Amino acid sequence: MSDASTKLKKELGLLDVYAIAVGTTISGGFFLLPGLAVVDAGPAMEVSYLLAVLPLVPALLSMAELATAMPRAGGLYYFLDRSMGPMIGTVGGLGTWLALILKTAFALIGMGAYLRLLFPDVAVIPLALGLAAAFGILNLFGAKKTGIFQIILTAGLLIILVWFAGAGAMQVDMARFAGFWDAGAQALISTTGLVVVSYVGLTKVVSVAEEVRNPERTLPLGIILGLITSVAAYAVGTWVMTGVLPMNVFAGSLTPAATAAEYIAGGWGRNLMILAAVFAFFAVANAGILSASRYPLAMSRDQILPRALSRLTAGGIPVIAILVTVALIMASLLLFDPTRIAKLASAFLLIVFALNCLAVIVMRESRIQSYDPGYRSPFYPWMHILGIVIPLELIGEMGWLPMLFTGGMILAGIAWYSGYARTRVTRDGAIYHYFARLGERRFEGLDRELRGILKEKGLRERDPFEMLVANAAVIDIEEGVDFETVVEQASDVLARDLPVTSEELRTTFLQGTRIGATPVSHGAALPHMRLPDIEHSRILLVRARAGIPVVTDTDIPGEHGEPQTVYAFFFLISPEADPSRHLRILAQIAGRVDDAGFQNDWLSAPGPLHLKELLCRDEHYLSLTLTMDTPSAHLIDRPVADIDLPEGVLVAAIHRGGELVVPRGETVLHAGDRLTFVGYPQEVRQLFHRFVVAAGTRDDSGEATT
Repeated sequence: MSDASTKLKKELGLLDVYAIAVGTTISGGFFLLPGLAVVDAGPAMEVSYLLAVLPLVPALLSMAELATAMPRAGGLYYFLDRSMGPMIGTVGGLGTWLALILKTAFALIGMGAYLRLLFPDVAVIPLALGLAAAFGILNLFGAKKTGIFQIILTAGLLIILVWFAGAGAMQVDMARFAGFWDAGAQALISTTGLVVVSYVGLTKVVSVAEEVRNPERTLPLGIILGLITSVAAYAVGTWVMTGVLPMNVFAGSLTPAATAAEYIAGGWGRNLMILAAVFAFFAVANAGILSASRYPLAMSRDQILPRALSRLTAGGIPVIAILVTVALIMASLLLFDPTRIAKLASAFLLIVFALNCLAVIVMRESRIQSYDPGYRSPFYPWMHILGIVIPLELIGEMGWLPMLFTGGMILAGIAWYSGYARTRVTRDGAIYHYFARLGERRFEGLDRELRGILKEKGLRERDPFEMLVANAAVIDIEEGVDFETVVEQASDVLARDLPVTSEELRTTFLQGTRIGATPVSHGAALPHMRLPDIEHSRILLVRARAGIPVVTDTDIPGEHGEPQTVYAFFFLISPEADPSRHLRILAQIAGRVDDAGFQNDWLSAPGPLHLKELLCRDEHYLSLTLTMDTPSAHLIDRPVADIDLPEGVLVAAIHRGGELVVPRGETVLHAGDRLTFVGYPQEVRQLFHRFVVAAGTRDDSGEATT
C-alpha cells in the first residue's frame, strides 16, 4: 500500500450518481415501512410519504450547492467543517459516519425478512456478515467497479418496480381507500416523521463528490433525478399496496411489497418482488460502504481522526477507511439490534440536514469570493430557514428517545474533538469570515483551499476563456529587462481599451506583487485586478525568453521571498461585479502552466498564435488548414464575415505563410491558410465533424488537415 496518491480518482458519471441516489433510497422505506405506516395513518399513509420529502428538499438542494462548490470526500462532514469550524465538523462527521454504518447494517438485516419467505430457516446474522465482507471486498476494487455493480442492481430494481406499478394499477380496488382521512392530521404528521428516513439515501451521493466527473453538472442533476424517481416510486408503490391489500393483511406486515405482488400475480409475483427487495438491500449495503468509508477518509485528512485512515493505494483507493468501516458494520451486526438503533440515528441525520441548510447561509454571508458553486439552491434564504426549522420539529415528533440519542451523539463528538482533535487542527470555518465583517477574525486558509478547488474544477462550460485568449494582446520580449519594465509595457497596451490610465494600472499591478497577491509559480506570474467600470475581462500575454526575476512578499511581515525567474506573464483584468469568474480564469491559467512541459512549449512556440493555442483547452479550439478537394474548400476565397459558423464560435487567428493575420470581417481566406476557431465545446465539435470527420484525418497535434 502506498500513500503517494492523495486524491481519489474521478470515475463516477451521471449514471453512477443516479444509481447511488436511487439504489440507496428505494429500500426499507418501500419494502418494510408501508406496513407499519398504514397502522397509524390508514389509507392516507401515501400522503405521509409525499409530505416526508418536503423537509428534505431544502437539505438536498443545499447539499447540491455545497457539493458543487466543494466537491470533496466526506460530503456532509466537509461542508459543516468548512462552514462552521472543526468542532461542528467533528460532531457532524462522526455522527453521520455512525448513522450510515447503522443504516447499512439495517439494510443487511432487513433483507432477512424477505429471504425468510423463501428460506424460513435462513440464518440472517451470518448471511449479513458474509455480505458485508463481500461488499467491502468489492469496494476495494475502486469506486468505478462499485458504481457498475450499483447500476446493475438499481436497473434490476427499477424494472421490477415498473412491472409492480403497471400490473398493480390494473387491480387497485378504490373501495379500499374508504375513510381516507379518518386517522386525522396528528397521525399523518407522526407517520411522516416515521417514513422521512425513506429518502435519506439521497444524501449519500455527496460523500463521494470528489470521485464524480464534472461535479457541477453531475451532482445536482443526479440528486434531482434520483429525488423525482424515488418520490414517484413511493407514491405509486404505496398506492398500489393500499389498493390491492386488505387492511387486516397490510397493517403490520414486514413484507408488504411481496404480499401485494402475490395478490397481483400469485407466487411468481411474490418471488419477483423478493428479488427486487434483495436488489434494493444489496444496493443500500454496497453504496452504504462506499459513502460511509469516505467520512473517516475526509476526517483523517483534516487530522480529526488518525492519519492512517487517509492513506490511499497507488490506485487511489482508501483501503484502511473501507476496512474499518466494514469492521464497524460487522460489529454492529453482532453487538446491537440495527433495526432499532438505525431509527434513532435518523434523528441525528435530521440535525445534520438542518446544519447543512445553515451552512449555505454561512457560506453565502461570509462573502468568500472563492466560494463558487456551480449550482445555487433557490429561494434563499427562506427555503434554507425552513430547512432548519422543519427537521427540528420532526425530531420533536419522534419522541424523547431519539432526542436523547441525538444529544448523546453530539456530546460524544464534542468530547472526541476536545480530547483528540483540538490540538491537531489549525483552521476555522467560513463563519469567521462573516465575523470579520463584524470586526472579528477570519481564516485565510479556507479561502486558499477553495481557490485550490476552483483550480481543480476548472472553467464552466460558458466561461469565455478561449474568446478571451483569442482576443489577447501578446508582447514578446527577447532581451533581459526588469519586472517594472514588463509591467509598464503591459499597462500601456491594456490602457488603450480601458477607462483607466496606464499609470493607475502600473501602480496596482506592482502593489499586488509587492503584497504577495500575484501568483508566481513554475516560471509564470499572474498579475491581476478587477475594475468597476468594465463589462468584459481582458488578458495580455507576455513571453520573456531571457527570464525576469520577480520578488514577492512572504507571509512574514517585512520579509521578502527569494527571486523567482519568470518566463510567462499573464496580465488579467476583470469586471468588479464577477469575482468568481475572475478566479476561475486565474485558476485555469494556473492549472495550465503547472502542466509538465508547458514552460518548454511556451519558450519554443514560433509565434503569438501558438502561445494562445497553448492556453486553450483542446475541446474549445480547432485548427484547420484550408485545402482543395476537401470539406474546407468552400471557405477558400471567401471573406471571414461570410463563413457559416455555429453561434458561439469565432475565427481567432489566421496563420498564412509563417505570418499571423488578424481576422477581420473583410479578410479573404486563401488556400493553405491555417484557421484557429475557438468557442464552446458543443459548437466546436460541430465544426470538427463538418470539416475533420468528413475528411477523415486529424494529426496528433490536434490540428485538422483536410
